[in-house]
Order: sequence, then C-alpha cells, then structure tokens
Amino acid sequence: MRPFIRVMKALSDPNRVKALKMLGVRPLCVCEITAILGLAQPTVSKHLKVLEEAGLVESWKEGSWVNYRLPAQPENLYAAEMLARLDGWLAEDQQVKDAMVQVANVDRLRICAA
Repeated sequence: MRPFIRVMKALSDPNRVKALKMLGVRPLCVCEITAILGLAQPTVSKHLKVLEEAGLVESWKEGSWVNYRLPAQPENLYAAEMLARLDGWLAEDQQVKDAMVQVANVDRLRICAA
C-alpha cells in the first residue's frame, strides 16, 4: 500500500500537480519551475523531492542545473497510471493554462544566471 499512498500524497498539492503538467510539456530545471510557479527555490526543491520519491518524476544533473522530467516508464504502477490519466486532466483549469503558457516562454539562460 505504501507506493499507492506516496503517489496520492504527492498529487495532493496543487503546485506539485502544476509541476507535473509543466513537465509533461518538456523537461525543466529547478530554476525554470521556480520562476513559473512563483515559489521559493527551497520550496520547489521539496515539492520535486516528494514527486521523485513517489516515482512521478526523475532528475539528472547537467552542469550546475538539476533537470526534471516525467519518467518514460515509471517503476511505480500507481505513478504510471496517474501520469497517464493526468495528461488529459485539468486542461480547462486557469492556473494550469497559465503555467503551460509560461513553459513555452521560460528561458533558463536568462533566469538561472540572474
């Protein structure tokens, strides 16, 4: 039951759900996610850690950037099922729409260097 509860708890926060929707568009670094969500970097890092522990995202380091993406084949069955469903959900939510527009325009070279 533990893997199921981890996924459900991870999905219980609106900012984590928005981050997942954004990562469904393309991989993003922590500073890009921070800029879009308008949260402090430590807060975003904690959210991403919860998502990663639930198997909903994966990370890799590229120079000084830590990048996140949705896993191609999540090991956690519940994570895989929820990610498949989440892709089609919340398309009409204004907060999600706003975040998705920003994903297309966020520029890590501009914001991460600041």
